[in-house]
Amino acid sequence: MAIGEERRESQSESEGKVWNLLKLPFRHSTVSTSNSVSSLARSLLPTRRRLKLDPSSKLYFPYEPGKQVKSAIRIKNTSKSNVAFKFQTNAPKSCFMRPPGGVLTPGESIIAIVFKFVEHPLNNEKPEKTGFKFKIMSMKVKGSIEYVPEMFGELKDQVTVEQILQVVFLDPERNSPALEKLRLQLAEANAAVEARKRAPEDEDPEILREGLVIDEWKERRERYLAKQQGEMVMDSI
Repeated sequence: MAIGEERRESQSESEGKVWNLLKLPFRHSTVSTSNSVSSLARSLLPTRRRLKLDPSSKLYFPYEPGKQVKSAIRIKNTSKSNVAFKFQTNAPKSCFMRPPGGVLTPGESIIAIVFKFVEHPLNNEKPEKTGFKFKIMSMKVKGSIEYVPEMFGELKDQVTVEQILQVVFLDPERNSPALEKLRLQLAEANAAVEARKRAPEDEDPEILREGLVIDEWKERRERYLAKQQGEMVMDSI
């Protein structure tokens, strides 16, 4: 009986070891599968937007061939942190933005103006659709960091594409809600620019107000380069 019991115990121990060996890959596979599923689920979740755009998905321009026309879009920071934004377009030779980018504090908004030169059509017909697009990107920033376009390239893994805006042409001779809204936004943006020009010289230029369009990115860029140059000189000393 003792020998039989010893054999059964030995057999039981061997079966237990085999079972444990079988379970190890299974557990590892389960963890890997779980991580893969979690990553996939995160990738499928909608990206949380930091900016509210108005209009939300289109840029409206009056259709006037041979002229430079303007559009406008309100950009508001709806997050709880400072956010940098930047424009990009697939037609940089015929378009430019004012401002092309900037930093907004929580709850702050501006109206950006977009300029575009409208070429004459080949068949003298108004295009129903255009291939012109604008992309607005955002990035969370800390403290009172100044905007420079290069930050979006240096920290591209932190950049979010907020929206790709499709260009839509409007008949300037035909009243429509979109055209009326565009005129109001342009008037508000232009009034803000004029108010800024008349502001006292001792007023802090960094203060942003609702709807104020600030076109000082070149000046900021020059200050940034001067600072970098100064640091390089100090390092060489």
